[in-house]
Amino acid sequence: MQAIEISAPGGPDALVPTYRAVPTPGPCDVLIKVAGAGVNRPDVLQRMGLYPPPPGASDIPGLEVAGTIVEAGVHVTRWQPGDDVCALLTGGGYAEYAVAHEGSCLPIPRGLSLIEAAGLPETFFTVWANAFEDGALKTGETLLVHGGTSGIGVTAILTAKARGAAVVATAGTDAKLDAIRELGADAAFNYASDEWDAEIQRLGGVDVVLDMTGGDFVARNLACLRPGGRHVSIAFLRGDAAEVSVMTIMRKRLRLSGSTMKGRTAAEKARIARALEDEIWPLLSNGKIRPRVDQVIPLREARKAHELMESGAHVGKIVLATGQV
Repeated sequence: MQAIEISAPGGPDALVPTYRAVPTPGPCDVLIKVAGAGVNRPDVLQRMGLYPPPPGASDIPGLEVAGTIVEAGVHVTRWQPGDDVCALLTGGGYAEYAVAHEGSCLPIPRGLSLIEAAGLPETFFTVWANAFEDGALKTGETLLVHGGTSGIGVTAILTAKARGAAVVATAGTDAKLDAIRELGADAAFNYASDEWDAEIQRLGGVDVVLDMTGGDFVARNLACLRPGGRHVSIAFLRGDAAEVSVMTIMRKRLRLSGSTMKGRTAAEKARIARALEDEIWPLLSNGKIRPRVDQVIPLREARKAHELMESGAHVGKIVLATGQV
């Protein structure tokens, strides 16, 4: 099969087309003929040598795919060859075939193409687990998300609005602020020039922060939180160290948490998948949430996909297609 491997840690040119043996599914796995693979920030970090795959995972990048099951392991009970699914992976998505644990697979929401579905698992697993489970975002509350035009940002805005929450989001250009508002954000601020934290406090603050920035933004995020607020860290684009006021945390009874998705157990991912199927997939099937795909790029040109992601010029997901684009 055609696949993309990382020749050595480095820039986008480190992504090299190659040929690999088709992987063999284990007893609880399915083998998927991939139609599309979503591109995510952890893929970029893996390419740079900063986020290695878990032990036993494929060294091929790619954490989500959609396609058709062609083989099922002997202990697989729900899926069978011929089923169309999207799936969260521990790696191996940038290829024509990929292996997924049966519990990390989800049906394709009604009305979506395989290419659209390829960009669902990583961001929806992440947003659900962090904003709605750890962050306990509820109807009537307000969410703050930075990088509102990223895959995570778009998913967070669409999902929070569909479930009755208000959203405040940030981005770095006027065009992106317009895009955030079009997605449904109630307020949008330029994190590069606006005093966004002061503006958000004047609006009354927020209940949950889904933070991908880290660094100096953490203290500013905490200042925006209302009493009883929750701050959930999922990345640290501005650095993994932050100086915060413990008094602020105590006075406002704040809760701080954080997580990654790649290293979670198969059982934990399966539990999240079932929650998504119950709570979010109906909203995708009835059109209340409509995923945003920015560009579809041929698998062999994965380098271009990473260049686009690092430029920050995209709004929504970037998807690699194994077929003709």
